[in-house]
Amino acid sequence: MRRTFCGSMIALAAMASPLSAESYPDVVSTSHYVPVRDGTRLAMSVYRPAVNTKAIEKPLPVIFVFTPYRGRSKDADGKVTETAMSDNLGLRSLLRAGYVVAVADIRGKGASFGHRRGFQDRTEALDGRDLVEWLAKQPYSDGSVGMVGCSYLGGAAFQVATTAPPSLKAAFIGASDLDKYAFVRNGGITAQFNTRPDEKPEVDLATVPMDEDRDGSMLKAAVAEHAENTPMGPLWYGMPYRDSMSAFTGTKFWEEVGPYTYLDTVKRAGIATYFWGNWRDEPTSQVILSAANLGSRFLAGPGSHCVPPEGFDLPGEIVHFFDHYLKHQDPDYGKLPRATYWVEGLNGTGGYVTSSELPGVRSHPLPWFLSQAGFGAQTSGAQGASTFTVDYDLPPAEYFAFWPRPMTEHGLGFAGGALQHDLKLVGYPVAQLKVSSDNPNADVFVYLDRIRADGTSEVISFGRLKLSHHKLSLAPYETLGLPWHSGFEKDVERPAAGEEVSLSIAMTPVSLVVPAGDRLRFVVAGADPRQRNLTDIKLDPAPRITVVWGGQDGSRVDLPLAN
Repeated sequence: MRRTFCGSMIALAAMASPLSAESYPDVVSTSHYVPVRDGTRLAMSVYRPAVNTKAIEKPLPVIFVFTPYRGRSKDADGKVTETAMSDNLGLRSLLRAGYVVAVADIRGKGASFGHRRGFQDRTEALDGRDLVEWLAKQPYSDGSVGMVGCSYLGGAAFQVATTAPPSLKAAFIGASDLDKYAFVRNGGITAQFNTRPDEKPEVDLATVPMDEDRDGSMLKAAVAEHAENTPMGPLWYGMPYRDSMSAFTGTKFWEEVGPYTYLDTVKRAGIATYFWGNWRDEPTSQVILSAANLGSRFLAGPGSHCVPPEGFDLPGEIVHFFDHYLKHQDPDYGKLPRATYWVEGLNGTGGYVTSSELPGVRSHPLPWFLSQAGFGAQTSGAQGASTFTVDYDLPPAEYFAFWPRPMTEHGLGFAGGALQHDLKLVGYPVAQLKVSSDNPNADVFVYLDRIRADGTSEVISFGRLKLSHHKLSLAPYETLGLPWHSGFEKDVERPAAGEEVSLSIAMTPVSLVVPAGDRLRFVVAGADPRQRNLTDIKLDPAPRITVVWGGQDGSRVDLPLAN
């Protein structure tokens, strides 16, 4: 079945980059099953630029999207949503600019057959490789393929890149991770990302059937196979250490799905990469490290998870990137600033800055000390300690709370006085704590809050670490000097009850100017409402955690002070 879309009916979020000479107002789409190497049939929808409802005949570059969220689906009222017709990832702009867009459901999801062995595993990555090479050979393709995605879709693009498909030339990747263990089980603690309940069959049954599936019987057969999918939450919860063997996959799964394992493969393949995220989104910690390790371009906006950055032409940026690497336009592209990122409060309001370096690289640590007086840049003073009992009676978190709320009522808070001057922070705060607990299995969560002059507050950075994971190790990839905890079982050291240990916790990156008159607050807690399995993992009795402050070696936070 061929479908057409008239350009006048599509509302674009932004116009495409002016570099693209073509401007195709219409789209023609088809859908069908494509078998991969083991014969599993994956659902593929292909969208071709058109004029007057006629598809452009000349071969064009192809942009591929690999998704678990159904490329085409219907809501309860029968309204059809198609990934390719949205501009959140610049796809509609890419079509208008003369690119074919292809969207496929991963195996075990949507209309695709098969079942998921594991979240972004090598089976899925190799499926993507097969589809990239299949697309490159189609008559509408000029042989060059790019990938784009954010969140799971961004991770899928990264994973496919690690298989080095010969036809994959460039990938624009948002809100994904470099190190799955250090992200999903950061500090040895599994929190909300990737652990939400698996979707019911009815969700996949709302997928629009492929053109060849006229009666929907193939869709029903495909969804029936999804019953064999590996459950995602139990997959992650069942692997406490980086080198844990998964009972579901029979592999050391954290390493299998950690893109850092395959960085040399991506580099040798010469695949161009661009990483982006937003400051109020936990994956941005990993996005910066991905860009650092691959020498990539970088973008960060002011918003939340995968929200197109306000005040920035994301579709135009995506088109420009692919115009250079797939259409070989703008030879001076490489001379443009490497990084573009939002600085909240810049010049009193906020704005984007460009730089040849990633954010925070030139910042230097400004130690702020915890003390009896609170939190500030003052000398550490006399040594003391404060103790609290972990509070598990926490308010329920949103189903997917991308950012925490202030935890001062559920932990130990150290508040500073009003700032006398603006404080520009760009980069990763690092908490350097001296703590002890009556339970060696205790967890430590830390939060850096901004308290405005009007008394309202918000979390601007946070982190977490198990006491037993306090040992520092040398990372197998560039960490920009941040502390790294291996998570290997051999490196886990449970302290004795009451034994003081040092914790170095890299917190989520910040990019803001805290104005004079505002205050900073540091909070330590032992649980976070965003832990989906909090009921199952809470300790009884609740641990008591002591934080040591003052003296020559008391607790502090190294703030990333920018020029």
